[in-house]
Amino acid sequence: MQRRSILRGLAAGAIAGPSAALLGNTPAQAATSYYVATTEQVKNRVLVFHKNGAFSDANIHWSFSPGGGSWANLSDIKIRSTAAQGWIALVVASGGKAGIINIGSEKHTELNDLKWQATPGGNPHAIERIPGNGSVVVASSAGHLTVYAPSSVSNLASLAKVQTVNLAGAHGVLWDPTYKLLWAIGKGTVRGYAVEGSGRGTRIRHYGAAVSLGSSNLGHDLQPDYSNTQRMLCTATDGVYEISTAGGSFSKRKISSETRVKAYVRHSSGEAISVRADNTGARTWGSPTVRFSASADRTRGGAEFYKARIWTPDFQ
Repeated sequence: MQRRSILRGLAAGAIAGPSAALLGNTPAQAATSYYVATTEQVKNRVLVFHKNGAFSDANIHWSFSPGGGSWANLSDIKIRSTAAQGWIALVVASGGKAGIINIGSEKHTELNDLKWQATPGGNPHAIERIPGNGSVVVASSAGHLTVYAPSSVSNLASLAKVQTVNLAGAHGVLWDPTYKLLWAIGKGTVRGYAVEGSGRGTRIRHYGAAVSLGSSNLGHDLQPDYSNTQRMLCTATDGVYEISTAGGSFSKRKISSETRVKAYVRHSSGEAISVRADNTGARTWGSPTVRFSASADRTRGGAEFYKARIWTPDFQ
């Protein structure tokens, strides 16, 4: 894709169709219950629970347990859908690893269930997959984005490293299907990258799409607002922001001055789900509680949650 094509697309401001249902065949706008995927770092597991039940072992809907070592401190989980494999889980760990698991009939998955893994290093914090292209991008807080591209889109195991892009403090990545941009959050900025090429020739390029957070403000989480396809949500050192993408004119609005928010996402119903670091214990950056703005918070004794996501493959 050439630069002029990208800029033309941004100017046109085309709006994508409504997102798919969050659960089953019910329209997303009507969903009143849903599952939440979390990264829990004490026992180091991805744990998925229904938001209306206790976050107990008996209520685990799905889990991934990679063990420790380079898989220590799981830091992101995203659910995506592929034509060949159906639903997959994208995971990264601050210990240095990234991987993909097929989500099938098995309720509890482990390291040997990985279909692909790599070592981007540099404290990986987030992961995303480019739909159709099949490439995977990992954000590492040491200051870079790593691009892995497949020789065959339908073969997860064919992913191989093709590019490293510098981005200071890289903490989050999210695909925007409306503007065909990969957004990444780092120190002082949320930056949009165009995806060019295919197969092992895939590369990402920054052509100017960006939102400033302020030079001293470190971005943390970057997530969709499922109640508005023209909006993203991000957390940073000084609070929580909404980022408007309407019409291709990118801007931010601060919605909270609460600090230490490590995860923030909004369901189609308008309910916000978040994790705020409690600044105590061995993992000061985590919390045993996942918060819900319109229903009861959920606390799991002895846990340290870092990220919370809505259990859906939708990008918006």
